[in-house]
Amino acid sequence: MPALQHITVIDLTHMLSGPYGAMLLSDMGARTIKVEPPGRGEGTRELLRDDPQYSRGGDGAYFLTLNRNKQSVAIDLKHEAGRAVFLDLVRQADVVIDNFSPGVTQRLGIDHEALAAVNPAIVTCSITGFGETGPDVNRPAFDQVVQAMGGGMSITGLPDGPPVRSGIPIGDLGGGLFGALGVLAALQARSVSGKGRHVDISMLDCQISMLNYMATMYFMSGEVPGRIGNSHFVHVPYNTFATADGYLIIACIGDAFYQRLSQMLGRPELQNPAWQKQAGRLPAKNEIEAIVAEEMQRLSTAEWLQRLREARVPCGPVNDFAAALSDPQVLARNMVRATPLPTGEQLPMPGNPVKFSNHPEPPPSPAPKLGEHTDAVLSSLPGYDADRLAQLRAQGAIG
Repeated sequence: MPALQHITVIDLTHMLSGPYGAMLLSDMGARTIKVEPPGRGEGTRELLRDDPQYSRGGDGAYFLTLNRNKQSVAIDLKHEAGRAVFLDLVRQADVVIDNFSPGVTQRLGIDHEALAAVNPAIVTCSITGFGETGPDVNRPAFDQVVQAMGGGMSITGLPDGPPVRSGIPIGDLGGGLFGALGVLAALQARSVSGKGRHVDISMLDCQISMLNYMATMYFMSGEVPGRIGNSHFVHVPYNTFATADGYLIIACIGDAFYQRLSQMLGRPELQNPAWQKQAGRLPAKNEIEAIVAEEMQRLSTAEWLQRLREARVPCGPVNDFAAALSDPQVLARNMVRATPLPTGEQLPMPGNPVKFSNHPEPPPSPAPKLGEHTDAVLSSLPGYDADRLAQLRAQGAIG
């Protein structure tokens, strides 16, 4: 049985952070009901939908990826009758997750207090740029804003260059990841208390959390770290090195790995007694890495990787997407999954990194068409027969 098969999630999210968090829950088996406004649906449906390269069947890559394994129910939450339908769904649900701007759920009458009045066991989660407290509550924020404000961008890039954002949207993805984690913690607490609670996730908070030990180092020393490219402030050699045909990473964390590398390369300079310990290598970082860089240019990436692996030196190629998504280890871990589309095609997508023992991963289901499951989901609720559904649709409360 999938780990979250007993959990029903109502997904009110849009764009990236919220849909990603809800996707993680649905990938782990939660029945996830995506509630969308009738007519146009969730805004992400329109991203890339007209791009012939990055869309299939009228939906773009964003929506197809983030909304797999979900059902779509079209409800107008601004309509009084639509709100009543939504509350009936909440009575049967475990989780409601959103990433509206602060104050939206209160204006719609669907904040945690309102939902707990009809279902005291409900867990709610709101993912916002700055959280629901503090002076910046009402500021809009997107991924790069919180990447910049969170400190990580200031240490990303080359020493003589400008700050650089992460190539993947870690501001958004971090918010979704911590949102899913918070929901699971709240569900566990509910299993003891019987009562739900609200989870307040700030994307900026998530970025600050991920500064981790580097933030502690700053508080200890008072020294603000700067950009050092792909090198490391402690370990030597630890960097990206150009080969004859590409790039690879060497990461000598500890003296034993350095000694293996120096023996394998055979350069007498690297046998310097002062460099056999980390404390002696750090002052000579530029000199050591220049020697390694000179050697790496002699052979291809594949040749060096074979030699480094045989010497058991931590290393890896700098893969582009094509190489990363065809890596044998990645494929062996089921991290590229053929996902069905409404068109009947199969489209590879990244898999779920959470693996459970004694349970094969269920096949994914396609991202839903707008309102595809409205009748099926609502007709399972008490009092929602065909006549009532027709009446609600005529009123514009559902789609």
